[in-house]
Amino acid sequence: MEQAIAAIRARTAISPRVAVVLGSGLGGFAEQLRERVEIPYEQIPGWPPSTAVGHAGRLVLGNLDGAATAVLAGRAHLYEGYTPEQVVFGVRVVARLGVRRIVLTNAAGGINPDYARGALVLISDHINLQGSNPLAGPNDDRLGPRFPDMSEAYPERLRDIAREAARGIGLALAEGVYAAMLGPSYETPAEIRALRVLGADLVGMSTVPEAIAANHMGLEVLAISCVTNMAAGILKQKIDHEEVLETGRMVRATLVELLRRTVPRLAAEA
Repeated sequence: MEQAIAAIRARTAISPRVAVVLGSGLGGFAEQLRERVEIPYEQIPGWPPSTAVGHAGRLVLGNLDGAATAVLAGRAHLYEGYTPEQVVFGVRVVARLGVRRIVLTNAAGGINPDYARGALVLISDHINLQGSNPLAGPNDDRLGPRFPDMSEAYPERLRDIAREAARGIGLALAEGVYAAMLGPSYETPAEIRALRVLGADLVGMSTVPEAIAANHMGLEVLAISCVTNMAAGILKQKIDHEEVLETGRMVRATLVELLRRTVPRLAAEA
């Protein structure tokens, strides 16, 4: 991690206060940053490269309306074969660079029938069904406590900031509980029925390890899902990853504008 931090600081003097992680098909926000420096993950020691379709695989640092911001354009997933520690490596690095608040975005399947394809949903809580935790094993006390509290993993005041920003563009944001599955296969209809019983509104294959690692290090987390498809069994149709990417392209402009209005407000209070 120290080598990664040194490599980044050798390229830029920017000390970000807010970070944004972009999910499948949701890139484009990084282009909003001014005076930006782009570093491919492959050039940062220890940073796992993105292999998932729709993930650019680079760290972008710059300024957004005066807010020093880091954008992780692409993430690592457990289903790619990475360890939990590798999946959260980027979150830990940007936290060490000075980030105090982080926005996690993802493409998710909609379980709640009230959601429509393309809806943007604030995550209010999560259910970890990935069978792993990035904090398992010996605790690094320099990063955080052995048993971090997760009772407010996604603070309501951050969701309030996002909702206020959304109203400025005439957007109503729903919120719901996100269930994290290992993947890479999509869920079966029976699994989706079980998730509904558990109280899940959304399902995906990312975000939760990053949210846990961020909370462990004392970062505040805002998470936004794009409902790129309805989960298995909700509609009588098969699920295709190209549909996920297509929906991401459809809502990209809306998400970019929402982030452009939200991130500086998060930075102002960080």
